[in-house]
Amino acid sequence: MKQITPLGQALGWGTAFLLTLGACSPKATPVASTSATPPPTAEATPASAAASSFQIPVEYYTLPNGLKVVLSPDHTAPTATVAAYYNIGFRNEPRDRTGFAHLFEHLMFQGSQNLGKMEFIQLIQKNGGILNGSTRFDFTNYFEVVPSHKLETMLWAEADRMRGLAINQANLTNQQGVVKNEVRVNVLNQPYGGFPWLDMPQYANKNWNNAHNFYGDLKDLDAATLEDAQQFFKTYYAPNNAALAVVGDFEPAQAKAWVQKYFGNIPAATQPPKPDLTEPRQEKEQRFTKDDKLATKPALAFAYHMPERNTPEYYALILLDQILLQGKDSRLYQAMVQKRGLTDDVSGGINYLGNAFNYAGPMLWMGNLVYDQTVKSDSVVSVLDQEINRLAKGGIDQPTLDLAVVKLRSSLYDQLSGSDNFGRADMLAAFALFDNDPSRINTLEGEFRKITPAIMQRTIQEYLRPTNRTIVVVNPLAKS
Repeated sequence: MKQITPLGQALGWGTAFLLTLGACSPKATPVASTSATPPPTAEATPASAAASSFQIPVEYYTLPNGLKVVLSPDHTAPTATVAAYYNIGFRNEPRDRTGFAHLFEHLMFQGSQNLGKMEFIQLIQKNGGILNGSTRFDFTNYFEVVPSHKLETMLWAEADRMRGLAINQANLTNQQGVVKNEVRVNVLNQPYGGFPWLDMPQYANKNWNNAHNFYGDLKDLDAATLEDAQQFFKTYYAPNNAALAVVGDFEPAQAKAWVQKYFGNIPAATQPPKPDLTEPRQEKEQRFTKDDKLATKPALAFAYHMPERNTPEYYALILLDQILLQGKDSRLYQAMVQKRGLTDDVSGGINYLGNAFNYAGPMLWMGNLVYDQTVKSDSVVSVLDQEINRLAKGGIDQPTLDLAVVKLRSSLYDQLSGSDNFGRADMLAAFALFDNDPSRINTLEGEFRKITPAIMQRTIQEYLRPTNRTIVVVNPLAKS
């Protein structure tokens, strides 16, 4: 993990960031509740929600040790994708151990019972595959894409490190240094470092779990002990805190046999209570200024608290994101770039660390832009208000809503039909982990088609109000 790499832009939901392992190929990547509820039966699913021209095969089951398994065969290409998702991310890491979830992502490549340091990476690459790992708000994930005849090997390798990681003082000390250097390179010594993906949650949120420095304070990274690391692995990297997605060219019966063989006897672990991630309703606009000694131009980011996940308003705000912020036809791009020339680009979206589906708690809809010194930040905010007010007062007619659905649908299915199948594996694993229902992948389009202009209107009024907003302005201190 030496760099921060854009991810998820194919979904059209703005800039997202992947904390990548330096040796890995860049590209890895959805809750009000993490409780496991039974997935709906076919009879209970509304026909309008289930209808879709693109159906993804989903076979879902849980091993006796608690591991959630999703199989989705796709014989388009002779490859297989394995994705292991652990229900531990930035905002459910222990207090006084900021950055620990991220640190552990590094440690997972330092060796296991049968694979030495970095041998996991070499195993995939020598077999013609790619791999990566990333840390997100609510999970840490690892994935490999390999020729399909190597699927068994990949399942064995993932199970080997789930069963027993090589956690020793030398590995811990080494990776503490690597992560600290990554923080220096990507945040402390970078113009606009951490802006706004790392900064905004700390400004906009009140709950420590959502508002601490996810990358990790250097003193907290230094304070991590070997005992901390061993306990962290034992607790959070257990099968009953994980989901496994297998997508690609395989026979389900054979894959199930391999999953049972390699993962079935890994013991479960007692899980601590899930942290309370709730945020209070924001009643007053917040504004902050951040000095940046390396930046040469000012920048501004705005953020609004999202509706609760999976509600009608949640789907409506995803569509509002398409109308206001996604693409060169969006209202904010047209107003700020094309008409007024305030900036040469405005970007953003929902969940800068993934996409609009793969998170599990409070979230922000954000946008950001860099502009010249001659432009005033109040001018930018004024245009933002004007465009939102136009929608609030004039309403959203059905053709505008239909166009937003078309844009959303195109982006969604581009991601789900990608050649490496990672987008599909990501969503299946996330829906298994957070909703206990990966079959939701086939009902998303129907949920968006249920949204009416009236739902859009009440979503604007409640969630895009100025009192639900946080603004962060970067004050540049470097000479141009």
